[in-house]
Amino acid sequence: MAQKTYAGATVDVNEEGYFTNPSQWTKEIAVEIAKEEGIVLTVQHYAIMEFLRNRFNSGEPLSIRSINHSGVIDVKTFYQLFPGAPLKKATRIAGIPKPASCV
Repeated sequence: MAQKTYAGATVDVNEEGYFTNPSQWTKEIAVEIAKEEGIVLTVQHYAIMEFLRNRFNSGEPLSIRSINHSGVIDVKTFYQLFPGAPLKKATRIAGIPKPASCV
C-alpha cells in the first residue's frame, strides 16, 4: 500500500491513486486531487461525489447507469464535468475505491 499527501494529510492509496481508506477523505483533499485531474470543483461536482460516497457506503455498485438514474445529473453533464474517464475520475476525487465496473 502506498501513501500520498494532499492538503497536509497523508492518505492510503493503491497503485492507481484510489483511496484504500475512504474515511481519510476531506473536501480539501478532493480539491487537490481535482487539480491533478485539471478539474475545478463546483456545486455539481460535490453533489455527484456525495451521491457516489453514499452509494459506496451503502454497498451499492457504482456505474454510469446508476448516476444517470440518480436524478443528481444526466450522463452528458457527468462526462462534461469529469472529462475522459468520468467514473474513474469522480470516484478518485471522491476518495472511494475504483469501481469494479471500471477497467
